[in-house]
Parts: sequence; structure tokens; C-alpha cells
Amino acid sequence: MARTRVVIMGAAGRDFHNFNTLFRDNEDYEVMAFTAAQIPDIEGRTYPAELAGGLYPDGIPIRAEEELESIVVDQRVDEVWFSYSDVSHEYVMHHASKVIGWGAHFGVCSAQRTMIRSSKPVVAVTAVRTGVGKSQTSRYVAGVLQKLGKKVVSVRHPMPYGDLSKQVCQRFATHEDLDLHETTIEEREEYEPMIDRGFVVYAGVDYERILREAEQEADVVLWDGGNNDTPFYKPNLHIALVDPHRPGHELLYYPGETNLRLADLLIINKVQTADPANVEIVLANCKEANPGARVIQCRSVVSVDRPELIEGKRALVIEDGPTLTHGGMSYGAGWVAAERSGAAEIVDPTPYAVGSIKETYEAYPNARKILPAMGYGAEQMRDLEATINATPADVVVEGTPIELSRVLSTDKPIANVGYDLEEVEPGVIEEMIREAIDAVPAVTDGD
Repeated sequence: MARTRVVIMGAAGRDFHNFNTLFRDNEDYEVMAFTAAQIPDIEGRTYPAELAGGLYPDGIPIRAEEELESIVVDQRVDEVWFSYSDVSHEYVMHHASKVIGWGAHFGVCSAQRTMIRSSKPVVAVTAVRTGVGKSQTSRYVAGVLQKLGKKVVSVRHPMPYGDLSKQVCQRFATHEDLDLHETTIEEREEYEPMIDRGFVVYAGVDYERILREAEQEADVVLWDGGNNDTPFYKPNLHIALVDPHRPGHELLYYPGETNLRLADLLIINKVQTADPANVEIVLANCKEANPGARVIQCRSVVSVDRPELIEGKRALVIEDGPTLTHGGMSYGAGWVAAERSGAAEIVDPTPYAVGSIKETYEAYPNARKILPAMGYGAEQMRDLEATINATPADVVVEGTPIELSRVLSTDKPIANVGYDLEEVEPGVIEEMIREAIDAVPAVTDGD
């Protein structure tokens, strides 16, 4: 029988995992191509044969999403599987309508059927949108597990934007590891804060292999999700964050709504800066969509290492890139810190943007007045550096979770902003972690 011809629409992450768990070595299907979106310059590569398996001795091409129609029509594709995250339900269905019109089936993959089971307890941290506070929550959860005497290893959602053959299974324990693996700014934003707290981080492409490696040194595996994607591993405790600054989005974005409905614990974060009426809207949606979940409120506590650099000065605010792009936000912790520290002016960097940073503003006009810390490759990092140096400001207020001075050379002093999770009702997260871990049967050598 002829194999079903498939295209997987992706963004260098969930698409590869869906292939690995559902299609690799599956003789009923022939994956004709991956398509690439969201992240700049990730098309034109090949998913290598050593990852694709024996059915694909030449690997699988990764093409720009703009080519999808020609691929579907010219290669008589039977099915297209949508496999990236943090997009509206409307966005997904517009793509579905196009694909259906071109003559193929359109689908999204099951969350549960792509989850890999671990021999160790798994705590997963996810969200309904990018920029709600997953990273600070993951750090908080890791600290709780450490307090409980557990060796925790963090497995981060994939960001393999380089040579896929070199990124199959990566382990990060030191800053030297970050340099060795030529990590992007986006990767450093997720790995560096964990490393600074003494935790090991794994990431890469093949999450079955990554899990088995992580299990060798972990008592508990922490799934540190990306965007608003669902966990790659079957969690014993699933935590999902919702954002009262974007009320209603928990029901409007894919696959964030899935996390809302699957979670055991829902955290309404950043309540101290949100309109109380919006907190109530989000709370009501949580209870209606997932009545079995526990719902708590948390604060995102912002701090500045050197506020004296900001007071009375012209400030250039830099924020975490995906929060402004994928997440659609127009400000973040850096903006809050600059205002609280008494900046005389927050300088708009838009007129001074260079190269790919200028293109970012054209694609994401919501990011204007703030500089997104875009650095998906060496060229974009140079553009970011040039934009910083060209902007007429006295100080850089860095709202990213890393020290950009480690990878960029700037002509301005930098005030680093931190942000940490704080429970309104202390102890709930630890209580639920204890319950989840205690419920997992101990694994012995004979099992």
C-alpha cells in the first residue's frame, strides 16, 4: 500500500518531537517536508538522517512555510500536521482552511500521545501564553525540590536553531557549556539562570534520548516548557500559568487552552500589577474550563541590581524577545523597573534599529519603544549590539534573565532586572509537589 504523504508545519521544536514520537520508523507514513515559521533563518536545513531514522536515508528537507501550498499541490500531500505554538485559534483555522482548499487533510497532534513516560517523577511547568512567567516559576519549583532534598534536572523545551546533528542531546552545567554549544541569546535566557543556581539543564532535538540521559542523574525531572506548548513528558504534576494582563487569552490560543484544561495547578501570575477585575475574569475562566484544578495567585516580584544608574537618566529598556514577539506584549519587567527606579525618559530605540532588529519592529509593531533581546544567530546579535550602541540613552535597563554583557559589547552601563515568583498563599506549590512525588511508586533495580 502507498504510504500516506505528510507535511509537518513547525518552528524547530514541537514539529521535530511530533515526528520523533508519531512518524519516525512508521512505515504507514512518508514525511515529505517540515515547514518553518516564527524563528528567522531556520529553513533551508535538513532534518538529518541520524535523527530521521532508516526510512529517510537522505534526511527530510526543512522549507519555509511560504512554500507550503506548492509542496502540498506538487507532491500530492495527503495530510498536514500543525506543530508549533502560541498562536490564536483563528490563526490555526486560517491555515487549516488554506490546506483543506489545497486538497489535503489538516490536523493537530494529541498532547497525550506525544508525551514520553519517565521512570522518575516529572513536574511540568507550562503556560497559556508566552511571557506569563514560566521561567521564574520553573526556578521556584526547582528551589522547592532542592529544599525537599531532591536532585532536580531541568529539561527545557527545544530551541535547536543551529546544526541539528550537533544538538541531538545537549547538557548545560556551566557557562563554558553555553559557549561550547554556541547558544543563542534565547537559549541563554532559559539556561543561564538555572545554571547560576546550580541546576543542570538538558535540551536538544531527541527528547526520548534526552530524558534517558537526564534520568541517570535526577531524582525528579523538571519539564521547563516553552511558549505555551504542552509537555513532551507525562507529568506527575502539571502546572500551568495564566496571565491577568491578557484576560481571555487562556481560551483563545493554541495550545495554551489545552494546558489550561490539563493542568493540576493553575497559577494566576503577576496579580500585583493587574486590574483586579481582570484577575476575576481569568479566575472564572480557570474554574469553568478546569474545575478539578487547584487555582492560586502569585506575584512577579521585580528587582534591580543598581537602581541608582536609572534614576533621572534616559533609559533604553531591553526585554525578553519572545515575550514581545510570540507573546504579543508591549512591555515587561524591564519597563516596570525603569519606571519604578525613576527614569527621566524611556528612549524609543525604533528609529535607531539596525538590520534584523528593524525587521522585527516591522513584524511586531507592539514591540516599539522597547528593544526585544533578539539573538537567534550571530548576525542578529550583531544587529542587536549595534542598535543598543546607536540609541541615545544613558543606561540600559535589561529585563532579560541573563547578563547580555557576557555576549555583547555595549557603550552604556547596564542595570540588570530580576523577577521572582512569590505565592500570595505561601506553601501551596510545595504541598502539591510533595503530594505528586509521594504518589509515585519507588523504582528498584529489578523493575
